[in-house]
Amino acid sequence: MKLDKIDLKILAVLRDDGRMTKLRLAEAVNLSPTACWERLSRLEKNGIIAGYTARINTDRIERRTTVLIEVTLKRHQQADFQRFEAAIQREPAIVSCDATGGGVDYILKVVTADIDSYQRLIDRLLMLDLGIDRYFTFVVTNSVKATDPPLGQFVD
Repeated sequence: MKLDKIDLKILAVLRDDGRMTKLRLAEAVNLSPTACWERLSRLEKNGIIAGYTARINTDRIERRTTVLIEVTLKRHQQADFQRFEAAIQREPAIVSCDATGGGVDYILKVVTADIDSYQRLIDRLLMLDLGIDRYFTFVVTNSVKATDPPLGQFVD
């Protein structure tokens, strides 16, 4: 689906305030409510808008520990990657996992109650014999920046 500047503006406005009314959205992007609704429906149908959520400040509810992990696998066959990735999908404490090039195979972000919970997770992963060769743990002491990239800078 090709996006134009108006589509990108709709997405940017919604990213900042996903709860705004459709009328306010139409005003914000300078469209009639009908035209805005049609574009919004098209963006949803094509999966550009994957859903609407609320960002929860979990630190206001409970303390959590965030850990980043670099993982290198022993072997690099497709089956090795698939086995590792399938196991990662089943772990709710692993909130993101990115396959990378350039030295390590994966970078994981883990959010647990504390370091003990994190260690139990690592022990469980190692016991599953997922082919982990090495892993390096980095405890996050402060989240300096966490945003989405600006919209439109990569769209032709």
